[in-house]
Amino acid sequence: MTCAAPIVASLGDPAGIGPELLCAAWAARRAEHLAPFFVVGSRALLEAAARQRGLDVPVRTIDVPADAAACFDSALPVLDIGTLDYTPGDPSDAGAQMAMRSLEMATGLARNGAACAVMTAPIAKARLARVGFSQPGQTEYLAEACGILPRNAVMMLAGPSLRVVPVTVHVALRDVPGLLTVELIRTRATIAANALARDFGITRPRLAVAGLNPHAGEDGRMGREDMEIVAPAVEALRTAGIDAVGPLPADTMFHAEARARYDVAICMYHDQALVPLKALDFDRGVNVTLGLPIVRTSPDHGTAFAIAGTGEAREGATIAALRMAGECAARRADA
Repeated sequence: MTCAAPIVASLGDPAGIGPELLCAAWAARRAEHLAPFFVVGSRALLEAAARQRGLDVPVRTIDVPADAAACFDSALPVLDIGTLDYTPGDPSDAGAQMAMRSLEMATGLARNGAACAVMTAPIAKARLARVGFSQPGQTEYLAEACGILPRNAVMMLAGPSLRVVPVTVHVALRDVPGLLTVELIRTRATIAANALARDFGITRPRLAVAGLNPHAGEDGRMGREDMEIVAPAVEALRTAGIDAVGPLPADTMFHAEARARYDVAICMYHDQALVPLKALDFDRGVNVTLGLPIVRTSPDHGTAFAIAGTGEAREGATIAALRMAGECAARRADA
């Protein structure tokens, strides 16, 4: 499976681990069989990040995305959007502005077909807000840029061992029961099922839906949400022809034998989904945004300012995000 256009990677916060991990991913391109990608960022900064990490990474400026494939084997292609001193671990407003511009350009290139997919390196949300970024995060920005309602842009975390979709994401645990509805669960699970078929080549995806309460509520003795909200949502999915089971007790869903019975776990809240994913696939987890007209992935980690430039950050999740972006885009192209 191949794509005519390359993958575009946004730079992320220049003071975080994003730049050095993009260089490390390019250095591993042959061993990891990565499709061609290019970075929207700063040539000089990427060269400095590679040197800091002890990598021999030639960086070449390209004029248009179509030039990336021709030079990818010998150099990391970059659409240069300016210069900035490389100061790992020391975020600045100037760095946030470059991160924002990189994200905007990368999204636009994916939307107009100049890139087959976008892989976003990690940002610092609070720092971006200081320079005028109005969205809660990159996922919400991409949804708005693509004309998609935020509730229809679904986060899936995927690794070699497990895929999970949290129905509610960055909210306090006390607020989760009030946010859950039959329609919210049904909508997000349906988007996940459709995306697994379209982008992951799973003809009939199997969904395992977690209960909200311990033991999935035990027939109402530990809360009625599983009887009154989760179970009707699962029934609606099954009526629509989706292979879904649940509500299931979350504490028995994630051992190896259980995972073999489904393709994605639909979870009710953030940690119910991310704790097992990170326990199993911490260094290979990928954040995939489902429901968009473009393919978007991101490594499932943050800027890690504390270790930026030290060489401690591991490139596995960035490599996995680039690989998954290429595979999903190729399946769309072949459809």
